[in-house]
Amino acid sequence: MSARVNSRRLGLLAGVVLLAGLFGWLLYGGLDKNIVYFLTPQELLAREPKVFDAPLRLGGQVEPGSVVWTAESNQLRFRLTDGAGTVEVHSRGAPPQMFRDGMGVVVEGRYRRSGIFESTNLMVKHSNEYRAPPSGERPSEMYESLIREKKS
Repeated sequence: MSARVNSRRLGLLAGVVLLAGLFGWLLYGGLDKNIVYFLTPQELLAREPKVFDAPLRLGGQVEPGSVVWTAESNQLRFRLTDGAGTVEVHSRGAPPQMFRDGMGVVVEGRYRRSGIFESTNLMVKHSNEYRAPPSGERPSEMYESLIREKKS
């Protein structure tokens, strides 16, 4: 009977050690590779030589008055700021419908040596509360505010 109890204890101990090892691996090895953080413009500019051409995320607010959307070439340009630093962002494709001046956004892409962040993905930060558009407002009209003619 004593051998059976010792065998159970050994099995239980091996299971606990295995679970602790798995948890340690997730905490220190596997989990950090799957979590994606974003930098603010100030942090990006402070790390400038090291982050050129590296894939990363950049988060901040769209600087009011900086949005230029050219529908013909499907180009979006704007400045992203955190109040302490500002970065020029270029993106291809139509912006999300909720995209506008002053809005919080996160962009994925690469920061080029030219000082321009080339975005491959634009994500709009929004609250979890849905509000229907005011009566008489059409969502298609929201894009019209983004379109600006380029000055020659």
